[in-house]
Amino acid sequence: MSLLHFVRRAPSSARAAPIAFGSITALALLVPTSLVASSANDEPLIRSTESGPVKVELRLEPARPTIGDTLLLTLTVTAEQGVELLMPEFGEALERFTIVDFVPRERVDDARRTVSTQRYRLQPPSSGRQLIPPIMVEYVDRRPGQRSAPEGLDAYEVLTDRLEFEVGSVLPGDGELELRPALGELGPRAVPSESKGRLLTMIVALVAIIVPLAIWGALRWRRRAQRLTAYQLARARLDRLLAKPFPGPQQVDPFFVELSAIVRRYLEDRFELRAPELTTEEFLVAVGQAGAFCRESFSAISPEHQALLREFLRLADLVKFAGIQPSNDDIRQSIDAAGRFLDETQQNAPMVAGISFDRAPAKAG
Repeated sequence: MSLLHFVRRAPSSARAAPIAFGSITALALLVPTSLVASSANDEPLIRSTESGPVKVELRLEPARPTIGDTLLLTLTVTAEQGVELLMPEFGEALERFTIVDFVPRERVDDARRTVSTQRYRLQPPSSGRQLIPPIMVEYVDRRPGQRSAPEGLDAYEVLTDRLEFEVGSVLPGDGELELRPALGELGPRAVPSESKGRLLTMIVALVAIIVPLAIWGALRWRRRAQRLTAYQLARARLDRLLAKPFPGPQQVDPFFVELSAIVRRYLEDRFELRAPELTTEEFLVAVGQAGAFCRESFSAISPEHQALLREFLRLADLVKFAGIQPSNDDIRQSIDAAGRFLDETQQNAPMVAGISFDRAPAKAG
């Protein structure tokens, strides 16, 4: 026989407080519990309890599991129309088991009864005798003419019967455990011979030498792979500039600033001139004096290339500083002059340390 426990519930803000003396106010007899079980392993264990308009069924499958099996525990509560169900919290009374999965559901059947289910997939902690303690279900009777809850309580409470079952072991019941004797004592640890010790030392020494050399060589190769000649770098900058739309009246000034800066930067990298620090006039004087501000490599600039630079830089200054608006032919001639100067002086161009495509060109004075 199961009992319907009417236990005084504390206010919601302190529901977990201890029960006061005299709080048990009523006891009601329940319908006898029915047990449906079978000797077969695939038959479930079922415990059913009824209390007024509520029926509770607890089902466990399989009835005789083996350690390692997953248990399926289903709590099904059916309530008449107008009865509010308060299902147990997740994992209530199942602390000793490992919960693998939990699926709660609620529906209304054809008779307009509320059917709430909680389905657990459990792993037992060990083999042997196991127990699922009673699980509490609460409800409030809101049907017309019915008392919603016992006097002084929030809701009716129903406890399921405890569910006992056996978890089988994977070991045979009639098997005998054989205890083997302990292993013998270990012998002395073998000491490597002198020749093996020398070989090991040589291997460690070789690794200590080869690994740093390999790392150094890889880094050096990577740095060399990333280097370009001064011509390649300047030509790449010029090609990137020419890939933009042809400059209109509003873009002419910044276009000539960038174009002249590419040439000046090339001179700095190619001929070791201090071009960015000199004004155009100072630079042209340096070209004419053939070494006043330059190094020995300056002699690589021929008179024809000096004249080409002079016309190119003067037109660039007129556009940048005098506000002269060049024609489209003047712009094309300046582009051709810059490209021609780069192409005709590329021979023996030195390597430039690192790729600097994205670095802004130096300002031209």
